[in-house]
Amino acid sequence: MSNQPSYVIGVDVGGTFTDVFFLDEANGQCSVAKVPSTKFDQSEGFLAGIRSGVTDLTKVATVVHGTTVGTNALLERKGAKTGIITNSGFRDTLEMRRRDRPRTWGLWGQFDPVVPRDRRLEVQERTLADGTIHTEVNIDEVKAQSHVLLDMGAQSVAVVFINAYANPTNEMAALAAVREIWPNDHVVASHEILPEIREFERTSTTTLNAYLQPTVGSYLHRLDTALRNDGFGGEVLIVQSNGGVMSLETAGKRPIRTALSGPAAGVIASTHIAKSAGFPNVITCDMGGTSFDVSLVARGQSTLAAQTAVDFGLVIRTPMIEMTTIGAGGGSIAWVDRGGLLQIGPESAGSDPGPVCYGQGNDLPTVTDANLLLGRINAERPIGGKLDRLDVETTKTAIAKHVGEPLDLDPMAAAEAIIRVANSRMAGAIRLVSIERGHNPGDFAVMPFGGGGALHAGALIKDVGLKSALVPRYPGVTSALGCTIADMRHDFVQTLNSLLDDLDLDQLTTQFANLAGQGDALLNDTSVSFVDRKTWFELDMSYLGQTHTVDVPLFLSEDFNINRDQISAAFEARYKSVFGNPLSGIPVRVVNLRVSVIGVRPNFDLHLLAPDDEGTIDAAVRGTRPVWVDGGWTEATIYERLHLPVGAEIKGPAVLEQPDTTIFVEPDLVGKVDEFGNLVISRKGDD
Repeated sequence: MSNQPSYVIGVDVGGTFTDVFFLDEANGQCSVAKVPSTKFDQSEGFLAGIRSGVTDLTKVATVVHGTTVGTNALLERKGAKTGIITNSGFRDTLEMRRRDRPRTWGLWGQFDPVVPRDRRLEVQERTLADGTIHTEVNIDEVKAQSHVLLDMGAQSVAVVFINAYANPTNEMAALAAVREIWPNDHVVASHEILPEIREFERTSTTTLNAYLQPTVGSYLHRLDTALRNDGFGGEVLIVQSNGGVMSLETAGKRPIRTALSGPAAGVIASTHIAKSAGFPNVITCDMGGTSFDVSLVARGQSTLAAQTAVDFGLVIRTPMIEMTTIGAGGGSIAWVDRGGLLQIGPESAGSDPGPVCYGQGNDLPTVTDANLLLGRINAERPIGGKLDRLDVETTKTAIAKHVGEPLDLDPMAAAEAIIRVANSRMAGAIRLVSIERGHNPGDFAVMPFGGGGALHAGALIKDVGLKSALVPRYPGVTSALGCTIADMRHDFVQTLNSLLDDLDLDQLTTQFANLAGQGDALLNDTSVSFVDRKTWFELDMSYLGQTHTVDVPLFLSEDFNINRDQISAAFEARYKSVFGNPLSGIPVRVVNLRVSVIGVRPNFDLHLLAPDDEGTIDAAVRGTRPVWVDGGWTEATIYERLHLPVGAEIKGPAVLEQPDTTIFVEPDLVGKVDEFGNLVISRKGDD
């Protein structure tokens, strides 16, 4: 028997629970764990989750982590004390933004950038848009401003010169000067982070990377040290917002790429599960303790967005899986506003103190509390192992006080109102990514995961008109599963800003080859094994005078041979697919080139998750329980979900319980277990 490390472990840290997926590649076995997250130091919950399944860490080859440390630091404004060194006249770029506003209606609102004006310092430098250096950077001035920032207590610094994307020479000189005197490695420059046109997006992304470096870097260092001290000798990988993974070292230098790390892993897993189960079109819904994250997968492909805003004014421009997030998680608080309208979130009880039913001091009702009172959650079997039982009576009192009395509803009607409003908000998010973008929901299945998503799947089918619901075998740890199967990926961008007719094709070929080579070098600098390597090439293009671009994929030969006609034809085809008809007689502009280098990791055989052949429906039945539906009680059959055999058909009303989640099958729906152990929920009578 081989003594080689055989475990690949995926860990997703959420606001309430830390989810762990264990894959033993030596014997083809897998298991899951769910432990409480540790709010003040996520690494404690992370290590507790791993130790719950593997006590001897010498057996672990790879740990892949989806983290919310960076996201939380941005949302809570708890990053490092950061400074900016920029060229004269541009210290306010971060604050001026795109002149949008936090509220659609009214001319009021406030935005405080993560770096205040007194720590945004200027130096003499000027590089023109064509790359010509008009004024060389004053190195003595750069060093003097660096000392000023250090005296002000800055822990990190971002060097951002406005046209550094066209020629980084001045910025590189300034960066070297800062690094000579800066006491740590938390110094970044815009040409390293985002060598792309658009001054605000580049300034924002570079600054936020510097803002996160000390926080995320120290967290990753603690994590790695603790693992090594326990005997772990493998490699730690971090999930990126684009759905790929990167090394721990790269994550420490580029923490901005982890902004949507955990949710991205969930979409990766969902895409793989759905394709295997015969559902190329799905809308993924990740419902955790704090948020509800929605993403659309069409024809087996997730959608990448060029940028996102984590919070108002905090814009990040880096490729990431496109998703819509609303504050409608299990811990989201229900409240009645001054106009007498019931609202859900965005404030959440999180894991500490948690919902009212946890009995840890919170008296404000949450979505989880409403599901408990309606009988959909078993008070004697709370998920995650955090508590032995849930407090129903205190929950009922809280719902009556904070929702029932203001709306003149009895507690049960108030709890049902909470669920209906939450479902309505979730349905709105699904419509946003489907109907409002030209997709017919009837062509899509909803794929709920996270601890709470499967409780709402039936309502979403009916409210939105979705085809069906595909509930994975372990919904509560889907993101952790995604960590174990995500490919390693590195994305590069470089601005060209040239008319197609004037484009230097030799230079384009050289740039493509150089960036592809950088990606290959990063893949080579890891112990992770790949079954294949892929390189994708794209150009961001538009017609002259247009502000926004379309992404144009190019299929290049190994020698990167490319011609102008090929680029023109690819642009017209892509423009037509997006907007309907290409334009004629207008010059075409090439704005950016993009390269993605992907190390393809082995596919996970989902048959490993399939139920045992010996299971029966009768053996899975745990009894019945009254469940409140549409204004009254109805008797629902309770099943041990993981004991259901392949082919089992479950007619609603039914509740399926398992350690990581609870599934509610509504009265007019039916669920069927497929060959991988997924539960496919559809309307009665539908095929």
